[in-house]
Amino acid sequence: MSETDRYAFRKVTPADFGLLTGWQSQPHVRKWWDTVEPYTEQKLKDPRVRRWIVSIAERPFAYIQDYMVHGWEDHHFYELPKGARGIDQYIGEPDLTGNGHGPAFISQHLRTLFEEGAPVVATDPHPDNSRAISAYRKAGFREFGQPQETPWGLIRPMMIGAKHSA
Repeated sequence: MSETDRYAFRKVTPADFGLLTGWQSQPHVRKWWDTVEPYTEQKLKDPRVRRWIVSIAERPFAYIQDYMVHGWEDHHFYELPKGARGIDQYIGEPDLTGNGHGPAFISQHLRTLFEEGAPVVATDPHPDNSRAISAYRKAGFREFGQPQETPWGLIRPMMIGAKHSA
């Protein structure tokens, strides 16, 4: 594994539900990842969303999901080009926050999405989540549009195009 590919991504399985629930109970995750819905096998079968456990040196520490923005007609990124993907992520292990892992594993995942043909990737952190916004900026994302209210809460739209990826 090269330095630019130092993170491993594996698909979430039902065996990971306890790990994910534990991470989501962490105060630094719960503050921004506002969901009380449990993970289910049915959700894992949704073809619109791919869910990943991120590891470094064989230690699982983060979650990332990428999704088809055109999978929901009322999605706030629906106007993006065909094939666009959205991402959401968090670092579950508190001792691995603030060390540059977020921008690094996001950038690594972006390379995969662009290699698969995504023309752009968008994300939507809460406007007050300065750590997430900073991580996304370091990974090459830029804000587009104004903060807006969505069915998933208040968001700051951010995007990166394949031509501008790190």
